[in-house]
Amino acid sequence: MKHDMAEPAMGGAQSVDRALALLGLIGRHSAQGVTLSALVAQSGLNKATVRRLLLALMRAGLVEQAAESRAYHLGEEAYLLGLMAQGRHGLLSLAMDSLQRLARSTGDAAFLSVRRGLYAVCLHREDGAHPIRTYALMPGAHHPLGVGAGSLAMLAALPDAEVDAVIAATADELRDSYPRLGADDLRAHVARTRADGYSINPGLIFEDSWGLGVALHGPDGRLVGALSLAAIESRMRAPRRDELLHALRSEAGKIENRLAQGSASQP
Repeated sequence: MKHDMAEPAMGGAQSVDRALALLGLIGRHSAQGVTLSALVAQSGLNKATVRRLLLALMRAGLVEQAAESRAYHLGEEAYLLGLMAQGRHGLLSLAMDSLQRLARSTGDAAFLSVRRGLYAVCLHREDGAHPIRTYALMPGAHHPLGVGAGSLAMLAALPDAEVDAVIAATADELRDSYPRLGADDLRAHVARTRADGYSINPGLIFEDSWGLGVALHGPDGRLVGALSLAAIESRMRAPRRDELLHALRSEAGKIENRLAQGSASQP
């Protein structure tokens, strides 16, 4: 029997509980998607209620509907929440000590980022005693690969064909939102990053916001993320820049060692 879930009878907490239950059902079928009729059957709610709750979840970006199949999948915001939940598990838990040491020893802002398709997503920002006042890169924020130091480090770590595909797919967004990072500019920055072994963002996004980044690799050589530092230009000039780079590489090595140890301990 379906519950009578008319809007006037449903309290706010009850609506939240049922919306979250639907989100859980969708998550268990997210790869292939789940239909409205299946959600009605599995939830025990009536169709009107399920549809209304789905619309709310879609407005929040937690759920999306495939245009062709009309099936429901987890949305981008659900993915970002999952990434940020890695604070207790996964890469961020292995990197947290390094992020805190970098912020404490340099006084600048330290970041951990990961790749999500065409984009880089910030997992964590750790501010030092002299934090940069730019808040574009906060946990959950995402930018096209190549935009920002950590993001550029990840792009440069990809094979040439993949770099070209990413730049081609994000060309319009780069042109509209990042006028100093056109396709040719980005290719030149990738080449420099590969030659130097680290990335540098010399105020390309915000004029007085500079960054250094290095890619992080798993024990199999696979790209897993990037570690980066951001500071105002005066705090990133030579010779201090060399000191920052040394600290950044040292902590990146520690994170990669922890990843290797974790892999070796797996049965």
